[in-house]
Amino acid sequence: MSLMNKHGILERHSMLLLVGILIVVAIGGMVEIIPLFYLKSTIEKVEGMRPYTPLELAGRNIYIREGCYLCHSQMIRPMRDEIERYGHYSLAAESMYDHPFQWGSKRTGPDLARVGNKYSDLWHVNHLTDPRSVVPESVMPGYPFLAKTDLKVPDISADLKVNRIVGVPYTDEQIANAKADMMAQANPDDDNVDDFLDRYTQTLGEEDREPTIRDFDGNPDRVTEMDALVAYLQMLGTLVDFSIYDDKADLR
Repeated sequence: MSLMNKHGILERHSMLLLVGILIVVAIGGMVEIIPLFYLKSTIEKVEGMRPYTPLELAGRNIYIREGCYLCHSQMIRPMRDEIERYGHYSLAAESMYDHPFQWGSKRTGPDLARVGNKYSDLWHVNHLTDPRSVVPESVMPGYPFLAKTDLKVPDISADLKVNRIVGVPYTDEQIANAKADMMAQANPDDDNVDDFLDRYTQTLGEEDREPTIRDFDGNPDRVTEMDALVAYLQMLGTLVDFSIYDDKADLR
């Protein structure tokens, strides 16, 4: 009874109650935040992750510009139905170079975290040009202008510089050659292809992982916004080797 009377003091004095609330919230906040300062990183690094190539980064910017994230998420939740439909659940490291991340909060269309190499370039071009030509029930608007618009990025090197400021490990050489690398990835006959590969190829164990070089939009005479967006979509979910994970254990 005496304990209840002591609690009544807080209920009868609003300012005292407010101070008590602030103290409790502060303690809870410190318990959650302080441990983070003692962690080297809150993201466990995984083999295979690399920064976006300039063409992929340009495509990602188009993806954001056109609001694709409003209807498509890029995060597979660790639940059976999600994993069986889309593949291995998303890892934090997969978004380590995303500024901002594209997890999304709504799925009018399917999740795109594992869409890379799931469909052909032609399928993506047709889908973006006229969605109902490949998915009759789609409510997605068409983006035919992408294939008609030359890819013009005022200063792709500046994009890489800004990303490096927030932690993406672009080198001085990659930044200096960003424009040439952006055009080379969409044109296998470009004179700068070999240099581009040298800058972005990763060696994982005994295997060399090279970024994809090809004409993505089916028009070799020009590099378009369609090239960039398809290049971005085709690399989503392809960097990490998920065969090393035990999906059956994840589903238990």
